Amino acid sequence: MAHLTPFEKRRQRVRTALRLRAAGRPRLSVHRSGRHIYAQLIDDAAGKTLAAASTLDKDLRGKTGATASAAAEVGKRLADAAKKAGVTQIVFDRGGFLFHGRIKALADAAREGGLEF
Repeated sequence: MAHLTPFEKRRQRVRTALRLRAAGRPRLSVHRSGRHIYAQLIDDAAGKTLAAASTLDKDLRGKTGATASAAAEVGKRLADAAKKAGVTQIVFDRGGFLFHGRIKALADAAREGGLEF
């Protein structure tokens, strides 16, 4: 078996806990890199992405970087896209990242946008 890094172990632990609590709700999966932040709403039962937003979107690309304000904007855009897809209740998958800084800013903005988790 391959050796897992502490980050990979935490990612698996978080994902497993979410599967137990999800109860059929879509999962808001977040990934951050040094330059960008990405978020997508995934229906695990169907294996489809319902909505997605990131700092790579055309209207955000030049203005933002790896900041908490950029993450908040991504959270707002994702909440709007989720409403259009008819989704209001989700589970938040922080993907092994600590709930702090940009991840927290994205989650708070998504909550303000109308998503419940």
